[in-house]
Amino acid sequence: MKQLVLFIIGTFLLISCQNTSNKNKNNGEIYLPQSNGQINSLAVVIDNTLWKGSVGDTIRKYFASPVDGLSTEEPIFSLHQIPPQIFTDNTRNSRNILIIEKDSINNVVIKENLFAKPQRIGVIRGRTNRDITCEIQEHFAKIVREFKENDIRENQLRFQKSLNKEKDIEEKLGFKLTMPSVYKIVKKENNFFWIERQIKGGTANIIIYEMPPNSIPEGDARSEGIVKMRDSIGKRYIPGREEGMYMVSESAFAPSIYNTTIKDRKTIESKGLWEVKNFLLGGPYINYIIEDKPNNRLVVVEGFVSAPMTEKRDYLFELESIIKSITFVK
Repeated sequence: MKQLVLFIIGTFLLISCQNTSNKNKNNGEIYLPQSNGQINSLAVVIDNTLWKGSVGDTIRKYFASPVDGLSTEEPIFSLHQIPPQIFTDNTRNSRNILIIEKDSINNVVIKENLFAKPQRIGVIRGRTNRDITCEIQEHFAKIVREFKENDIRENQLRFQKSLNKEKDIEEKLGFKLTMPSVYKIVKKENNFFWIERQIKGGTANIIIYEMPPNSIPEGDARSEGIVKMRDSIGKRYIPGREEGMYMVSESAFAPSIYNTTIKDRKTIESKGLWEVKNFLLGGPYINYIIEDKPNNRLVVVEGFVSAPMTEKRDYLFELESIIKSITFVK
């Protein structure tokens, strides 16, 4: 009798587990490990022969091309090649993966959370080496955008582990930024905020201010208008060591300007170089002018890095991730 009862209980538990397992599968709830990897790194799964030839050269040309707006050359991604035969187990858990395959068709697909999460995998297939290089040239911008957005989300998740909880910006300007606690407000004057983080060899910085709507001209005059705006703010709020020294835009290089959106608001993105007037100091900046129609203003949030002897790509990308976390509360 006792054995019969145990058999019935065991059968019931087995059926329950199977039902739960099936339910999870039906809901798409399949366990995936946490993805890993450094920010701005890319695992490239490709045969050694292809990697050493024209296909590898094309990958390096595009996916390791210099970051726009830096004073020294640093690649968009730090590339790590993985031969297909060892692309198993933990090597598949990288956050961003590019897979190159010889196939009977030419195509490009982007997959999500295939081996881990969050994860983006770009798969490029081609019949010949030339076909693969053509697919790379045609689609690399879209793939890079997917990888970068994935890294921005990862950065923003990491910020949550030690969050800056100051309320000054939210109370004064009506929006908040998700940023690590290592960032501190070092200056607040009128509606201007300067936030700073100490880094190796210098500082990473964010400045925030408002402008009247329609204060940035359209067309060919837009670049000049952005430079004038930046220079006027630098002269007023960002002084150098001595009188007559202050931040200005690097005059030898015009900024790169793009139209984009942040939180469904029209935004002008510009990347360029800054310098200190009458002093040998400079570095890269990334500036966002966000059209905030509900509050009848332009919100300007800029990140810049001051660290002459330090690589700046990852710091500038961290600043971009902070800026794109902006949340309007009124």
